[in-house]
Amino acid sequence: MENYKHFLVLLIFAFAVGFVSVVLVLRWVLSFREGLGWDGGPTEFNWHPVLVVIGFIFLQGIAIVVYRLPWTWKCSKLMMKMIHAGLNTLALVLAAVSLVAVFDFHNAADLPNMYSLHSWVGLAAVILYSLQIVLGVGVYLLPISPAYLRAALMPIHVYSGLFIFTCVIATALMGITEKLIFSLKDPKYKDSPPEAVFVNVLGVLIAVFGGLILWIATRPSWRRPSEEHLRRVQGRDPELESSKPAAAMSDRPDPEASKDARRRGKTEESGGAA
Repeated sequence: MENYKHFLVLLIFAFAVGFVSVVLVLRWVLSFREGLGWDGGPTEFNWHPVLVVIGFIFLQGIAIVVYRLPWTWKCSKLMMKMIHAGLNTLALVLAAVSLVAVFDFHNAADLPNMYSLHSWVGLAAVILYSLQIVLGVGVYLLPISPAYLRAALMPIHVYSGLFIFTCVIATALMGITEKLIFSLKDPKYKDSPPEAVFVNVLGVLIAVFGGLILWIATRPSWRRPSEEHLRRVQGRDPELESSKPAAAMSDRPDPEASKDARRRGKTEESGGAA
């Protein structure tokens, strides 16, 4: 990998920012809001931001860059596909539960659903993400699609994944701002109370995490090498493997030649003695 140290620093920084974002969203709902519950009230709604940050942002970010981790290049491509699909599926499950929480809260409080830009973009992101996973599993994980189809759809698959991730980041920023505007009454959001400052910091960290993941995922020099190249580097190329026994036989000493050499040596010694 080119610029490996640069990659490692950015990767550690990205994961650290993502982890801190998870900690801050938990701190937000546990300290400034009413905690977590499942009773149709505000505590159930609080699951929405928590699960979105954990699943739809942090886990999806890891799933996007998992192919670029150089220490996983020794793993088979099938194994990495399963890890990629598993992380994305877990993120989708958490996102779906977060939607159930917010719809339950709105219905219990007799609040309208799907009226804000946050809700429109968020629901669209969940639907697109679901289609992305279904098509990804059907085309790339199951051995049923031809190679030309996989190659043709790969640019679309990569672009749509990055587009959905960007939409999720934007939706999260809209959502936490909307929540603060509606929830903070005295003092109001515009007066910058401690909760507002705290959540604004959370929003900045989410944006930074998204930017780092997108940067890592779009560097051509950090892309996973082809399977043929990896086999050659790791000495597992079939041609190289087939040539190893022949090379080993050619390097092995010939016992008949050794016997002839010993006979010649004895003859020369006897001649010299005579």
